[in-house]
Amino acid sequence: MTQDRQQSILEYLKNHNLATVDDLVQVTGASAATIRRDLIKLNKDGSVYRVHGSVTLNNSVRQPTTSEKVGLNHEAKLRIAAEAVKLVNSGNSLILDAGTTTIELARNLNSIPVKVITSDLNIGMLLSDNPNVSVVITGGELDSSSQSCIGEIARNILRKLHPDYAFISCNAWDLKYGITAPTSDKANFKNDLIKTGACTVLLADSSKYGKSQLFSVADLKDIDVIITDKNLHEDIAEQIRSLGIKLILA
Repeated sequence: MTQDRQQSILEYLKNHNLATVDDLVQVTGASAATIRRDLIKLNKDGSVYRVHGSVTLNNSVRQPTTSEKVGLNHEAKLRIAAEAVKLVNSGNSLILDAGTTTIELARNLNSIPVKVITSDLNIGMLLSDNPNVSVVITGGELDSSSQSCIGEIARNILRKLHPDYAFISCNAWDLKYGITAPTSDKANFKNDLIKTGACTVLLADSSKYGKSQLFSVADLKDIDVIITDKNLHEDIAEQIRSLGIKLILA
C-alpha cells in the first residue's frame, strides 16, 4: 500500500512537475500526515525535492536541446510567431529570449529595421544575415541545452537595457504557479528579462500550460501580452483576460 501510494506520487509529479500536500491528498486519498511521511521518505531517497511548501521530482535528467524541441508543436509555434511579429514596428528595440518559438519570431522579422538583443546564439546567427537587423548578444556562461547565455554577465547586460519589447519563452506556465523554469540560472535570467521591457510578451503554446517547474520566474500578471494557440481552454483564456492581460490566440 505504502509503495503503491509513493509510486502514485511520483507518477503525478512526472506529469505536473510541482505539487502541494493538498494536491497529493486529493490524488491518493491519503491523509495529509501520511503524505508528509511519504515525502520525507522520498526526499531521503533522493527521489524528490521539497521547496516552498511544495514538492518536485529530483530532476537530474538532462534538459532537452533546442534541436530536440524544434519539431514539437511546430505549427503552433509558427502561428504564434506570426502574431508576435505584428506587434513590432520599424525602429523598435527587442529582447528575444532563448527558445524555439522566439527563433521563429526572428525568422519573421524579415525587412523590419529593428535592434535585437538576445542571449540565444541560434537567433544571433540567424539574424546576422539580415541587413535590416542590428544584433547584440548578451554574452555570459553558455547553457549547452539551449545554446544560450545565462549567468551574471548576461544578467548585468539586461539590467542596463530598456527595450520596447521583451519576448519571453518558457517550458511551463500556469495561472497558479505563473511562469517557471527548470534551473535557478534560467529563472533569474528570465525574471530580469521581464523587468526590462516596456511591453513584455509571453510566447508559449498551449501544451505547456498547466505545467510547472522547480524555480519561479514571474506571475502571469507581470506579463502584458500572452500569445498562445487556440487549443487553450476557453475557461483558462477568460481567467487570463480577467487579470488584465491581453491574450492573443494564434
